[in-house]
Amino acid sequence: MSEPLGNFVCEPSPDHPGWNRWSIDIDGLFQSAALGEMLVRGEGPTSARLRMFPETRHANLLGTVHGGVTLALMDIALFSTFRVLLGSGAPGAMTLDLSSQFLASARLGEPLDAVTEVLRETGRLVFMRGLIEQGEARVAAYSATIRKPS
Repeated sequence: MSEPLGNFVCEPSPDHPGWNRWSIDIDGLFQSAALGEMLVRGEGPTSARLRMFPETRHANLLGTVHGGVTLALMDIALFSTFRVLLGSGAPGAMTLDLSSQFLASARLGEPLDAVTEVLRETGRLVFMRGLIEQGEARVAAYSATIRKPS
């Protein structure tokens, strides 16, 4: 396994009270380059919320958020939840499976949230599920398993 390229940044956001910035300290890596600004906060003992801000660059030909962006948000939400709730560093952890169901289109220009819940943690695995929400609308649902770093 290769060494991590950078560190996760999870610190209070000066522009969004009650939220932490979620990024990697190296510009140009997929997470920051693809999704842009992201925020995270815990929402109780078993769930966390990751927020992104969809822009034109996140659009499909219909002018809504591209499904690939939504899938990337799901995957990144797994690791932000892992970090926020379990207090562990995510470098070296990996997604073993990710199942998704798209329920509706997401709009540009409105925050898009991934709310992820930890269902069970074992010595090596974390089982999770979540919803992608935009305002009151449910955009997608997902479930996943991640393997903790060795």
